[in-house]
Amino acid sequence: MAAAGSTPGTPGTPSVLRAMNDRAVLDLLVAHGPLTRTRIGELTGLSKPTTSQLLGRLEAAGLVHTTGSLSGRPGPNALLYEIHPGAGHVAALSADPTGITALVADITGTVIGQARVEAEAVAEDVRHRTAQLVAEAVDAALRQAGLGHDDLRAAVIGTPGAIDPHTGELRYAPHLPGWHSRTLRDDLAAVLGTPVDIENDVNLAAVAEQYEGAAQDHDNYVLTWLDDGVGAAIVLGGNLLRGATGGAGEIGYMPLPGAPLAHGGPEATRGPDGGGGFQSLVSAPVVRQLAGGAATPADALADDAVLAEVARRLATGIAAIVAVVDPELVVLSGSVARAGGDKLCARVEEELTGLALPRPQIRISELDGDPILSGALRSALTRARDQVFDTA
Repeated sequence: MAAAGSTPGTPGTPSVLRAMNDRAVLDLLVAHGPLTRTRIGELTGLSKPTTSQLLGRLEAAGLVHTTGSLSGRPGPNALLYEIHPGAGHVAALSADPTGITALVADITGTVIGQARVEAEAVAEDVRHRTAQLVAEAVDAALRQAGLGHDDLRAAVIGTPGAIDPHTGELRYAPHLPGWHSRTLRDDLAAVLGTPVDIENDVNLAAVAEQYEGAAQDHDNYVLTWLDDGVGAAIVLGGNLLRGATGGAGEIGYMPLPGAPLAHGGPEATRGPDGGGGFQSLVSAPVVRQLAGGAATPADALADDAVLAEVARRLATGIAAIVAVVDPELVVLSGSVARAGGDKLCARVEEELTGLALPRPQIRISELDGDPILSGALRSALTRARDQVFDTA
């Protein structure tokens, strides 16, 4: 019963305090893995009776379970508690012009299903194509995991471009036909049976870098994505900067000396370089062209002259970003960054030396696998845990 003069859910009431303690323990188990009741009490400061009651409550709710015991100490073996993986599941997806990659994970973050569906495998009716593509990819991953749509608590999809917060329309991605409906998010939620977030792919790569990559312990950094497309994610004070139309970080369109201006607006259907801007200087196709049509960015950047020119161009773009947002770190990611590696990083630092600007650290991403999918998974888990772990 709520205290006199209060209503259920009022801050400070027993139910709210219990929910806060529950969430604190669940977050500890996510961060540390299996823990004993004694260790949980030490980390939270909760008494032994309170900890026991809390764990009993979470176990009854299907949120934790015991997983063996800790031996090798005096007295009875201590039971180990961990998050129950079946408490919820999420889907993470990455969209590109040729198809969709989807994975399904349990609430602990363990991937239990993954699938890829190529765009050619579905009907070309643009009105239905996107939802069909997403559904087929997720369905295949769910089948692999032995799950159904009812098991999903959240889904996050990474795409080029950005959702305009005012219209719900995907902008800055003319090369993704079928993704520009203003009802896209609702259409996908209906197909998957769970809330869907559509997030810029480079923003998701930045989430992955902060969680497990080069940007750990940094709250002010820029991730510069150098691939067939060029973009950036800007994190200030630990928060992604999105801009008025969701277009913050679309540096592929950024005007720079030596690059033609990108005309026609973010929805113009032009080539992969948007018709000009920074992307026309440092994208993967341009880097290959600088080496006379090399097969890969790695082949192109093996030429010292090409490496030096790409570093000069990169430094020009990075200097423009640094002058505006003053990050403490710039992470270089994507196929061009991986191909150039530490040599490219060192050359860019040399080019920035002596400029009348702050000097951020420059690092190459060291993430394994697809950083966009990794970031989508982290974002989906955050959303799902906020729902599943809320015991109020």
